Amino acid sequence: MPNQTTKEPKPDWIRIKLTTGENYQEIKSMMRSKTLHTVCEEARCPNIYECWANRTATFMILGDICTRACRFCAVNTGRPTELDLLEPERVAEAAENMGLNHCVITSVARDDLSDGGASIFAETIKAVRKRLPLCSVEVLIPDFMGNWDALKVVMDAKPDILNHNIETVKRMSNRVRAKAKYERSLELLKKAKEMQPNIPTKSSIMLGVGEEWDEILEAMDDLRAIDCDIMTIGQYLQPTPQHLNVVKYYHPDEFAKLKEEGMKRGFSHVESGPLVRSSYHAHEQVKSAASNK
Repeated sequence: MPNQTTKEPKPDWIRIKLTTGENYQEIKSMMRSKTLHTVCEEARCPNIYECWANRTATFMILGDICTRACRFCAVNTGRPTELDLLEPERVAEAAENMGLNHCVITSVARDDLSDGGASIFAETIKAVRKRLPLCSVEVLIPDFMGNWDALKVVMDAKPDILNHNIETVKRMSNRVRAKAKYERSLELLKKAKEMQPNIPTKSSIMLGVGEEWDEILEAMDDLRAIDCDIMTIGQYLQPTPQHLNVVKYYHPDEFAKLKEEGMKRGFSHVESGPLVRSSYHAHEQVKSAASNK
């Protein structure tokens, strides 16, 4: 196994296009005026400039302080103080102002709440649908600590896509994630499909934290065994010196090969590339998955 402290220089293909034009500035201003958070900013997503320039964003509800301290994630950790019952309406308002066709909603982990924030997810789905009946809604949820009643609250609101990330391969899970368990994440995706068989499920892994090639393929097999429909695969980038080091930068050709491997296994869509993140080109993923069903 590669040395976990190895620091490779960033390769040429990890390039971020900086686009801070009118759309970017408008969306940034809107988020501030409505006191909303985006995972684009809080997790330091490399695609923020491209996505905001194209008027797409992933809303992060339930505040900006997470109760977990995953070793790959740049979101602030601590004791949350926010629980804003009016937040769903503000998210819906922003989505309407942006004229979204596809709205992605995620959150910090809120282990301090009995339902993990599931009711706020459900209310946000309903609020967006009310204002934008033709807009598809994707939710990227935490594991709710295995509270399947909380999961049912979200599934009963019938999002168009239910996304929950396994984040890494089974062997690396305890090292990379805090509190979350690989098997529990798989169980959540399985339960979601059982509750609402017609709602596509989606999951994501990041590469470069010390996994082996065969383990990536095993993770694909694990997801397909529970009928997960969509998979995204991206390169882990160290957000700060305090986070996990990058053990390996995968070449774009390796990402292309993994896309092939995923499609061979029966995913309806696989998005795979160095800068791919869970919500990157999410609207295109939905259309592609639907056409491949």
